[in-house]
Amino acid sequence: MRPRLVVMLKEPLPGRVKTRLGQEIGMTGAAFWFRHQVARLLREIADPRWHCVLAVSPDRAGLSSRVWPAQFARIPQGGGDLGARMARQLAAHQGPVLIIGADIPGITRAHIAKAFAVLGRKDFVLGPAGDGGYWAIGARNLGRPLPKTLFSNTRWSTQYALADTLASLGSASHGLCATLDDVDTLDDLRRLKH
Repeated sequence: MRPRLVVMLKEPLPGRVKTRLGQEIGMTGAAFWFRHQVARLLREIADPRWHCVLAVSPDRAGLSSRVWPAQFARIPQGGGDLGARMARQLAAHQGPVLIIGADIPGITRAHIAKAFAVLGRKDFVLGPAGDGGYWAIGARNLGRPLPKTLFSNTRWSTQYALADTLASLGSASHGLCATLDDVDTLDDLRRLKH
């Protein structure tokens, strides 16, 4: 069974995606950036070494949207906070699974391959972001259930998200892969251009 790469994404509608960026450049501009970023990302990460799936939100609209390329299978994210939605994706596949965000311009096939390589040795892998969060989380999923504490007490969208998630892994082994940055603000976009 091939490893599964899950891209978590939202329908690129103004006011629904990249709202912090939208406060600075306008909601339409932020949605436009996100839509084109995701299209570029999907071209970059498509690879026969893994099965790529889009975990979409909102569930019903995302499953039927014409925005995303038809060659990628789609699954609903489902309800709950980010931790509940990611845990559902991690548990849904028997074998290695890696979840990535869609707003990280620097992701390459090499980053994905290295993250899956870490899962050959560890129960979990995380890809740190410079702001204290993370751009990727993966689980080896070789017959053991996920830790019951996974994502408990994680302070999402803060500088503590990575540390809190690592603490929630309990005794499970983990490794880190490359540090990459997402785009949340106009300053992030400007850094990207340099």
